[in-house]
Amino acid sequence: MSEFTPHSSPVDTGWIEVIAGCMFSGKTEELIRRLRRAKIAKLNVKVFKPKVDNRYSANEIVSHSEQSLPSIIIENPFDILDLSEDAQVVGIDEAQFFSNDLIDVVNKLADRGKRVIIAGLDQDFKGVPFEPMPQLLAVAEYITKTLAICVNCGNPADRTQRKVVSSERVLVGAADSYEARCRKCHYIPE
Repeated sequence: MSEFTPHSSPVDTGWIEVIAGCMFSGKTEELIRRLRRAKIAKLNVKVFKPKVDNRYSANEIVSHSEQSLPSIIIENPFDILDLSEDAQVVGIDEAQFFSNDLIDVVNKLADRGKRVIIAGLDQDFKGVPFEPMPQLLAVAEYITKTLAICVNCGNPADRTQRKVVSSERVLVGAADSYEARCRKCHYIPE
C-alpha cells in the first residue's frame, strides 16, 4: 500500500486559479506576476482579454500600476480553445466581461492539462456577484481574494464604488469612474 504525498501544486494535470476582488486591488498585477514567472520557467504562455476592455491598451493587459503584457483580444470565450492549443499556461483578464461560456472553456483547458489563471471582479458596483466569477470560483483549485484600500477611511476594501451616474451594469472605466470602498463606506448610487 502506497502512502499519499501531497504536492504544493498539481502534477500531470491541469488546474484553474482565480484571482478575484474589487477594482484597484491588484488583480491584473497578480495575474501579470504569475504569467511572467511562467515565462521565466520557459512555459508557453497565452494571454487573453475581452475586446470591450480598451481602457489602457488595445493589445495588452495593463494594471492600474502600469504593468503590462501582450494579449490576444477576443469577443467569444470559445476562441480561447483554438488560440491556446499549444499553450501550457493560459491567462485571462477581466473575466467578468465574458459570458458564462467562459466556465466551459476554462474547464476544457484544465481538462487538457493546462494551467489556467483568471482575474476578474467578483462583485459589480452594487455589490452583487458578477457572473461568471462565482461559478469560476466554484470550479477553481486555487483562489486568491485581493483587497484594496478604502479611499474614504483606509480600511481594507472589497467593494467597487461607482462615481458616475449610470444604471448599466457594465461601464468600462478606471479611476475616473470608480474607487475602492470598504463595506461601511460603500453605497449604491441612485
